Amino acid sequence: MAGRGQARTVGALATLDLPDAVFRTCPWEPRPLIVTGLHQWLRCCAARRGGRALGMPSRAVDEAWHGFILCTRLYSQFCRRAYGRYLHHHPVGVTPAGMAGEPAHAQLHRTVAAWAQVARPGEICVLWDLDERLGLDEPWGVDPAVVAALQITARRVPWRPWPT
Repeated sequence: MAGRGQARTVGALATLDLPDAVFRTCPWEPRPLIVTGLHQWLRCCAARRGGRALGMPSRAVDEAWHGFILCTRLYSQFCRRAYGRYLHHHPVGVTPAGMAGEPAHAQLHRTVAAWAQVARPGEICVLWDLDERLGLDEPWGVDPAVVAALQITARRVPWRPWPT
């Protein structure tokens, strides 16, 4: 993992204590696995480039993120510490200005590329198949072959911090 911005995010995550309210709409177990996924997602967000949206690969993590966002004060403080500004959520079908009509797979590809930038050596990403592991109906996810191919390409791209 490279960069001061990513180190800032890791530091903010290290002290983050998520209240039970975060999981009101995320009832699946084991909760520690979902927390790992949420932490990995928030680290990926630190590697976002050019304000372009990342694709969410896990419904369980998306629900936990929604719950975190609803803890407005905690989420706002975390964002300032982790990213230097508020990190907005763009639900499926609602994209930032100038990105209308972008296919979901392009956003998921950016998530895989972001993971390649923030993963610790040997760290396994739970985001790609978390919903299947949890037994969710209609699981989201990213095919392992796609992840492998994209990670090879993503590792060739030098890390650049997210502008603050």
